[in-house]
Amino acid sequence: MAAKKKSTSTRKKSSGHKKSASGRKKSSSSRKKSKRKYSKKSGKKVERAMHEMKRGQLKSGRSGKKVTSRKQAVAIGLSEARESGAKVPSKKPTSRKKKS
Repeated sequence: MAAKKKSTSTRKKSSGHKKSASGRKKSSSSRKKSKRKYSKKSGKKVERAMHEMKRGQLKSGRSGKKVTSRKQAVAIGLSEARESGAKVPSKKPTSRKKKS
């Protein structure tokens, strides 16, 4: 059998942590904290809408039909959260097709 060679390099492996100019490791507390886009209240509204949709109890606003789409259930939950004053980003404008 052939003997395997051992690596005898004296290189230091980097630990993967970034160091600042002073040579110290950066702490995670120096990171900028992000704000919530959606409040807890809005999350609860969406959760309730999804629960109703799974049970077959969630109805569409105008037509009163059962909601079967997950996206529609989330949209209904966010809409209700907006009405109740919860922190929810504003709706993005949608393009509607003109009837001719």
